[in-house]
Amino acid sequence: MSVLLVTIILIIAFILLISIRQINEYERGILYTLGKFTKILNPGWRIILPIINSYDKVDIRTKTVDVPEQEAITKDNVSIKINAVLYYKIFDASKAVLAVEKFNYAVSQLAQTTMRNTVGSVSLDELLTEREKLSTRICEIVDKATDPWGIKVENVELKDISLPLEMQRVIAKVAEAEREKQAVITKAEGEVTASKNLAHAAEIMSQSPGALHLRTLATINDLSSDQSNTIIFAVPIETLRAIDGISQKGTENIAKIINKNDNNE
Repeated sequence: MSVLLVTIILIIAFILLISIRQINEYERGILYTLGKFTKILNPGWRIILPIINSYDKVDIRTKTVDVPEQEAITKDNVSIKINAVLYYKIFDASKAVLAVEKFNYAVSQLAQTTMRNTVGSVSLDELLTEREKLSTRICEIVDKATDPWGIKVENVELKDISLPLEMQRVIAKVAEAEREKQAVITKAEGEVTASKNLAHAAEIMSQSPGALHLRTLATINDLSSDQSNTIIFAVPIETLRAIDGISQKGTENIAKIINKNDNNE
């Protein structure tokens, strides 16, 4: 009797020993009893009885899905190639196993389809200038579709947008034209500001006697420091008229003196 009891105890101990399974902290276990879902196993050592029980492990860490490059046509009929990266996390391990087969593959396929459809609903300009907004829209659509699978999509990032070579040249020309436009506007604004400043300076100089003359002398002094410069001095018309008036008076005085001398003789 004692031998039979010892044998039974050894068999039970052996069964318990081989039934121990370890669930890591970043995992959750799905326990089945006679093929039916029983419960979710938390981290630690768990007893999984042979034949009666079985289990699956699910990694609940954030996973990365590299969405392969997809060819799409934008709303304004421009053919592009686009790829993305998607981050998701399992919040219900039982749904991820029971509701969908190969959830990683399912999320990848759903992301590809959603990305093509979303790109087709926007124009090229919107795609290039509002990439963050487009990524958020794709994330919301995929997240809503994967909720029944127990999956939470955390983020979607568009990595690269490839345009045809012809379209790249057109965009470069548009950018160049925009830069030239901005340069012309900036130059015109500078001319307006300079003209206002010159008008204000002229007004101040006109109110101060001798200011224009001093400014002219200062300019000549600056130019004289470089011997290679040729100075062209502009004489105001008023000065010429004054000199002409003085010369006429001198001529008249000389004529009067000569006439006076002739009369005395």
